[in-house]
Amino acid sequence: SSMLTTMLSFSPDGSVRWRSFSFLRVTALGLIVSLISALSLGPFIAWGQLPQVLSRLFPFKRGLCHAYWAPNFWALYNALDKALSVIGLKYKFLDPATIPKASMTGGLVQEFQHTVLPSVTPLATLACTAVSILPSVFCLWFKPQGPRGFLRCLVLCALSSFMFGWHVHEKAVLLAILPLSLLSVERSRDAGIYLILSATGHLSLFPLLFTAPELPLKILLMLLFTVFSFSSLKAVFRKEGPLLNWLETIYLTGLIPLEIFCEIVFPFTPWTLKFPFLPLLLTSVYCAVGITYAWLKLYISAFRGPPAIRQKEK
Repeated sequence: SSMLTTMLSFSPDGSVRWRSFSFLRVTALGLIVSLISALSLGPFIAWGQLPQVLSRLFPFKRGLCHAYWAPNFWALYNALDKALSVIGLKYKFLDPATIPKASMTGGLVQEFQHTVLPSVTPLATLACTAVSILPSVFCLWFKPQGPRGFLRCLVLCALSSFMFGWHVHEKAVLLAILPLSLLSVERSRDAGIYLILSATGHLSLFPLLFTAPELPLKILLMLLFTVFSFSSLKAVFRKEGPLLNWLETIYLTGLIPLEIFCEIVFPFTPWTLKFPFLPLLLTSVYCAVGITYAWLKLYISAFRGPPAIRQKEK
């Protein structure tokens, strides 16, 4: 915080003024961070458990995706590779002997190789994450927009890490949904993005609550929160037209039949034994489309710059 205080000064209208850069303050901040890190890791180093900690922080041996795919770019990548492999086997473009034994749809935490598309390495995910984050950082650096610009950059960084990170857990989408809720009450276009991201992000967590008694609870809570979010934001921006276009509305409506099929219809079909991963795959891929769309739309909003903030009613 001392470095930010040194470099930035926020005026009452939200604009930013640059102050002089202090090398001593940056060095002091770096020493403080290093000291805290050393104190945190010290006990693990003393007991020889540092490799275990690092393996948990950087789970490179646990595969690109979790057992249930997080609804991000890699879920779409995996689904495309799976579809291409099925088509290739059906039309005999692929040799069954060349198909890797480790299956990405096995529901296990393991390393696997893609069949048709190039396999993804941890270094590739690091490069994709860095490339997806840097534009928002550069935008904040060269076109600072005050606290709102910083918060938007924070959301984009969290969402970009979720989109392209290695072995991302599905719960990490909450790190983008929560701060975006603060922006949603300021501008109508941010409100629309928030509605898409929150609806798809929250529904993507449903497979984590998989027992029968939890089914009515999670559906009821989701309905209450969604109805409240839509009605509240619509009331805030009632003079600015609809928050979602017709295509976005159709997509969000599609979450209803998706959930009905995965939770109610599928367990009574003969596919449960042959394709046990199908509900997880459908939920992950469908939600990944919405989250990817929200990420792209949020980036476009950041590059377009801030529109005129709505005038509060007297």
